[in-house]
Amino acid sequence: MKKEYDLSKMKMRKNPYASKLKRQVTIRMGDDVISYFKELAEETGIPYQSLINLYLKDCVAQGRKPDLSWHKDNAA
Repeated sequence: MKKEYDLSKMKMRKNPYASKLKRQVTIRMGDDVISYFKELAEETGIPYQSLINLYLKDCVAQGRKPDLSWHKDNAA
């Protein structure tokens, strides 16, 4: 294997799988939720949107579901 390669003649191209990795969505969140993740982002050095994605991925992996019992009490 060569120690150095001349990559100056290579053509650039987009990663064909990049669009399948993540999808952009618009979602409304409370200010308190955004503030929480932004503070956590400053502590960890990880962008807050990535932290939200990591948290939601963990919820999916663990099969967590939101507790909606409060909603039943108000329905009466």
